[in-house]
Amino acid sequence: MRILIADDDPQIVRALRITLSARGYEVFTAADGAQAISAAVDHHPDIFLLDLGMPQLDGIEVIHAIRGWSDAPILVVSGRTGAADKVDALDAGADDYVTKPFSIDELLARIRALTRRAPQQEPDPVTEFGSISVDLAARSVTKTTDGHTERVRLTPTEWQLLEILLRNPGKLVTRQTILTSIWGSEHVSDTGYLRLYVSQLRRKLEDDPAQPRHILTEAGMGYRFELGASD
Repeated sequence: MRILIADDDPQIVRALRITLSARGYEVFTAADGAQAISAAVDHHPDIFLLDLGMPQLDGIEVIHAIRGWSDAPILVVSGRTGAADKVDALDAGADDYVTKPFSIDELLARIRALTRRAPQQEPDPVTEFGSISVDLAARSVTKTTDGHTERVRLTPTEWQLLEILLRNPGKLVTRQTILTSIWGSEHVSDTGYLRLYVSQLRRKLEDDPAQPRHILTEAGMGYRFELGASD
């Protein structure tokens, strides 16, 4: 099981990494909110351990970004003890809250409880639309034309954008969710930048980029992925 630890205190991160790794968890770490979102997109953790007071993006912003595309349990581990902080975190989408300093036995028990409640994830599917086949597990995209199959090369950012859309088939994914998940909350107004990447994806994946059938724009709101009526 994969766990992402996001905390700007290196001693806590080190202690948790050693403890959880010794118990068989695959551990990834991040030192700030922006790194946490990037690691979430790259590794798809089964559970998140998040501090609230991180640089770059605080924990609440990270929770909002994660909840834009993932249902994995989120356990907040924070030095903030106020009731308002706990309410804000839970309202944002966190599943549980532990205050620092904490007992490692209690933390492990909370993790086990969240693990039991976590949905069992199926293997990443292969998504096929038009002439395109996307294998999320292998992180590969291929295009078949007249019986000839070739690999489509995507940049890391193009891949992150495509993956967010594919993991939410038929659902509106807001511009804010995409911008925050990929670039951080300081870029939520960079809609022109996002349109550029959407255009590049359509050029590589749509049969007719000028009239897209799969990567669709929801005017003023965001984007939606559709398989297409005849696919």
